[in-house]
Amino acid sequence: MIRCNFGVVAIAASMLLGIGGCGQDKQPQSGTKSQALTVTIGIVAPLTGPQSHIGKDLENAVRLAAEDANAAKVIVGGKQLTFAVMAEDDQADPKMAPVVAQKLADAKVNAVVGHFNSGTTIPASKIYSDAGIPQISPSATNPKYTEQGFKTAFRVVANDNQQGKVVGEYIARELKSKALAIVDDRTAYGQGVADVVERSAKAAGAKVVAREFTTDKSTDFKAILTKIKSRKPDVIFFGGIDTQAGPMLKQMKGLGISAQYVGADGIQSTELFKLGGDAVEGTLASFPGLPLERMPQGKGFGGKYKAKWNQDVVLYAPQGYDAFNVFIEAMRKAGSTESAKFLPELARIEYNGITGPIKFDEKGDIKDGPITMFKAVGGKWQAVATIGGSAPAQAKAAEKK
Repeated sequence: MIRCNFGVVAIAASMLLGIGGCGQDKQPQSGTKSQALTVTIGIVAPLTGPQSHIGKDLENAVRLAAEDANAAKVIVGGKQLTFAVMAEDDQADPKMAPVVAQKLADAKVNAVVGHFNSGTTIPASKIYSDAGIPQISPSATNPKYTEQGFKTAFRVVANDNQQGKVVGEYIARELKSKALAIVDDRTAYGQGVADVVERSAKAAGAKVVAREFTTDKSTDFKAILTKIKSRKPDVIFFGGIDTQAGPMLKQMKGLGISAQYVGADGIQSTELFKLGGDAVEGTLASFPGLPLERMPQGKGFGGKYKAKWNQDVVLYAPQGYDAFNVFIEAMRKAGSTESAKFLPELARIEYNGITGPIKFDEKGDIKDGPITMFKAVGGKWQAVATIGGSAPAQAKAAEKK
């Protein structure tokens, strides 16, 4: 079996990152010089505002992927490629997302990594579809994104139907909740995952005693929490992002609420410990993927990312890096950088990246995506269980090598 070094994209006799994605391109004849061709990949995320720490994490990953690809001197169709990155800020605003998407379409980018939020990814996807631009979201989990039928839309994480089901069942069966309270931020992501958690928790035997909502801009939750406290919940699930979860946890502690706090991937970031302080201890959160240290090439990527950006991975950097390289693999297989020509190859891609094996189903969702439950212990996230997916076996195999 051929093993590829992480972070190196194939050129000539080199091989693309990942076992299933390895292969060779045809070489220009000896003595000839390949023509250079610039390929522009867009990255869209909230680069300003409360969620910018997650957005910059994704931008950093994409820029690192482009740097690695350029160092590898990728050749497609007899031409050496130079990768450029066009980063745009959608401010986590669904109204801004189509504007930014149209800007990328007008610039005729070859592909787009993004967006981060489901609420921005969904409206932007129509623009990319109309323009024929392939789009891979590294993080948007709302099922609607890939249910619209756009052939240009893909994602490299499990969706909320998968994640929410796992979390709801975990709350009912593992936490044995008898009184579950649910709060969501009314975004496509937060409300979407909360709805699935509610359905699956009820189906598994939990009783929902309260369902409240806030906004993704709020930081004062005392009124909601006071109301919830009167219902005496043993578990509180929050569908939203870390920027709300941190203050909410502090306010729960101040009000003397001892219920187990559970969230989904939006709160499973290193930033939550800064935002919530010691109130974060014991918090549970899901993530649609493996822990970084258990990803097949996660340890090496984490070290390289920190060496480049002088910070640890915040959340979705590995997925952003993989999305970029999946585009390159599709170009290599198609022998072309033209969106219309390499788009069909995305639908049938088989690629082993930082995060594990990547294949898409007929909708563009990743196949066999694992879900990991984490617990906040001593200022760090510790994996407590991984459910589903084919990637865990890959990760264990990688750890033995």
